[in-house]
Amino acid sequence: QVQLVESGGGLVQAGGSLRLSCTASGRTDSSYVMGWFRQAPGKEREFVAAIGWSRGSTYYGDSVKGRFTISRDNAKNTVYLQMNSLKPEDTAVYYCAVDLGELISIHRHDYNYWGQGTQVSVSS
Repeated sequence: QVQLVESGGGLVQAGGSLRLSCTASGRTDSSYVMGWFRQAPGKEREFVAAIGWSRGSTYYGDSVKGRFTISRDNAKNTVYLQMNSLKPEDTAVYYCAVDLGELISIHRHDYNYWGQGTQVSVSS
């Protein structure tokens, strides 16, 4: 009942920045956690960041802490991921996800809806 569409991926040089967006549609009248995961070739899907509904509580994966910033605009049902100081190891497909629960989870199976993914490629 929730559809997610990501945008903003692309190719960037190491040290550069990208801003990803994800807009939710459908039944978006309730509170929920929005998060980002990524998956590089040959690797497990990895938690990147998530943001809660109340007061915008955030949580980041260790690999991106201090470089990435997640935010949301509840009126627009949109979550953003500002990615700075990008590294080649950040190269992956980035997925937006929604967790209908109230507490932030880092586990992909706790998320109920997923976007199609957007490719982020960082060159050295």
